Amino acid sequence: MSDIDESVQAELTRLRESIDNIDAAVVHMLAERFKCTQQVGVLKAKHQLPPADPAREARQIARLRQLAGSAKLDPAFAEKLLNFIIAEVIRHHETIADGTDPDGTAAASVNTDVTGADRTDGAGTDGTVTDGAR
Repeated sequence: MSDIDESVQAELTRLRESIDNIDAAVVHMLAERFKCTQQVGVLKAKHQLPPADPAREARQIARLRQLAGSAKLDPAFAEKLLNFIIAEVIRHHETIADGTDPDGTAAASVNTDVTGADRTDGAGTDGTVTDGAR
């Protein structure tokens, strides 16, 4: 890359650093999303609800396609991404319902703590999940 002008190289570096920061934010946002969907999976398992909710998924896809269009992002790409995420969430919910965590370990049991609040072992009474309970 020695043939690239220094100002061009500096601009490439600046843009790539921004991309790296955005990628990190996306990963952290996905992790937070999966923490919430894990809690949904536990709740569904506890109440013997099906892992998938096709009506909700259809609403989410329509909503995300609209958001993508507003953000000048290809709605078809946004739908493919959401479908990929939904498939992973359903897989997690299925494994939770089967009694294992999505990572293949034994799932924490759903119980009631001393305050009477339903919770998952490893989760705080406020619904937060510790690293060991994911």
